[in-house]
Amino acid sequence: MSRSSVALNRLRACAILSLLAFHSVMAYLGSLPATPYPFDSPPYRWAVHPMIDPQRWFGFDIFCASQDIYLMSLMFFLSGVFVWPSLARKGEAAFVQGRVMRLCVPAALAVLLLMPLAHYATYRVTAVDPSLAAYWAHWRALPFWPSGPPWFIWQLFAFNVAAALLWAVAPRWCAWLAWLASSARTEPVRYFVGLVAASALAYVPLALYFGPWSWTQFGIFAFQLSRPLHYAVFFFAGVGIGAYGLERGLLAADGELARRWGAWVAAALGYFVLWMAMMGLSMHDGGPPGVLIAAHVAFVLSCAASCFALFAVCLRFVERRPILFDSVAENSYGMYLVHYVFVVWLQYALLDAALPAIVKGLLVFGGVVALSWAATALMHRAPIGYRLIGAERRVLRRVG
Repeated sequence: MSRSSVALNRLRACAILSLLAFHSVMAYLGSLPATPYPFDSPPYRWAVHPMIDPQRWFGFDIFCASQDIYLMSLMFFLSGVFVWPSLARKGEAAFVQGRVMRLCVPAALAVLLLMPLAHYATYRVTAVDPSLAAYWAHWRALPFWPSGPPWFIWQLFAFNVAAALLWAVAPRWCAWLAWLASSARTEPVRYFVGLVAASALAYVPLALYFGPWSWTQFGIFAFQLSRPLHYAVFFFAGVGIGAYGLERGLLAADGELARRWGAWVAAALGYFVLWMAMMGLSMHDGGPPGVLIAAHVAFVLSCAASCFALFAVCLRFVERRPILFDSVAENSYGMYLVHYVFVVWLQYALLDAALPAIVKGLLVFGGVVALSWAATALMHRAPIGYRLIGAERRVLRRVG
């Protein structure tokens, strides 16, 4: 495996651990209301915050805000890197068929089976009758089927289908994306500016119209109204990086990005502080349009800079390769699919514990990592389980 592929593997591990940490501490945010959200009343905010613990720490608010800015964009980017090699090797039809098996089937199983199991704990917090029969009646009365974290997989599948269609009807598009990525090895700032510009055009108008936090859901499909095009930009940026070649482009281990890792970390911190300041101003009586636009542009800058900072750090220290990261990366997809059940039930189990919020958050995170990891390892032992959630390992070794 090339050094860039090792760095990409490490990025996958960092992304899934950050996501598990993000969900693990969501019950302990200082900005949450005093009481849990009712299960049967719109707008069903428990779908985002299934547990609300009496113990709080505002440090978790800052952590979750920093992760929300860039984490899903990073995951779409990393997923896009694999598209060009897969399309070139399989062709459009086989590629889409493989995406159905790898994305749609596991996501459907997670949404239909695991989400009701996870949210039984949510229901019990405010339920008059906590029985399973009563819960199932209340669940079926909901106007939607809560999708939980697999919302990402539905959107990723749509992007994969779009990529296959473009491959079929406009085969030069991948060459164009690769050309855009061709200067990133020596001029990452130039590539950064282009990515930010495209992302701002995709995000800012929707954020102004819908607001930055609004979600919508149709049946089992959910998405954040302000971000689909923004995520598409990062996904197709990843496609271009994969098409041009990891060792030749932005993620080259000896490229300019890795050399300037300290500057990118500083930029990520600076843009995050800028975003927090602009959001603080915009939330005061809604803020004038100029402040809102500045806040949304700051979001785009912070998102891209945070991704580049992580790229740079993983590339710069690629020789330091803990075995832990390799194992987490190999199990990352399965951990993503199953972790939410453990998150909600562990938070529920600790509701009455007389412990500080930091301790609870760390306990939940440690338990979620261990249980998700173990569950995924068990699923890999079954041939169908490995086929659905374990096959991506072979692809990663070929991308570099």
